[in-house]
Amino acid sequence: MTSVTSNKRTVLITGAGGNLGRAVAEAFASQGANLVLVDLDRARLEQAHGADHPQRLLAPANLLDREQVASAVAAAVERFESIDVLCNVAGGFRMGSPVHDTSDQDWNFLLDINARSMLNTVRAVVPLMLKAGGGKVVNVAANSAQKGVAQMGAYCASKDVVIRLTESMAAELRDSNINVNCVMPSIIDTPENRAAMPDADASRWVAPDALAEVIAFLASDAARAVHGAALPVVGRS
Repeated sequence: MTSVTSNKRTVLITGAGGNLGRAVAEAFASQGANLVLVDLDRARLEQAHGADHPQRLLAPANLLDREQVASAVAAAVERFESIDVLCNVAGGFRMGSPVHDTSDQDWNFLLDINARSMLNTVRAVVPLMLKAGGGKVVNVAANSAQKGVAQMGAYCASKDVVIRLTESMAAELRDSNINVNCVMPSIIDTPENRAAMPDADASRWVAPDALAEVIAFLASDAARAVHGAALPVVGRS
């Protein structure tokens, strides 16, 4: 078993080519961890992180394809022998339609990218953690998932699924030395969100590196007694 307290922990991060994924990768890299960086295509990963490195494996995969996820996990185990931490960062956002006018396309997109992607990764990774004797799983939900919000029904529902699956997994896995928790950020301060909301006060939003620090905490020994938490991370809002 690779110790989850070692500086050479192996951390698999989905959505690693995005703003938050990059920040999470940097947070764990600063701790000396091995990184398995998963996103839809290699070009996006290389743009965000550079080429493969002895402590960094680029693992392009479509998270909605269980075989591709399994192949990425197999490549990680071949390189690093284990996966000690799983960070389910990949996700997406759409809004604008009332519930009664929600299209199948939007509903399926949000449930797939926010919930099914997570389900596929835990199906591939958790059995390895059980065999190894422990691990950490940190999922990314959303602060808006705590209640329904107008014109955001499908998004709120998809992120609520993340919270409920986090709670269920924590109940199932805590006696196996596997901690499962999630964060619930409000608006994340990204270039895309600033462009979409130019008149908003971005200083009240959550900086990606600040959210990454909370994720790293939940994956640390300091959070060893935390199971099934859904932790709001809302910046100054």
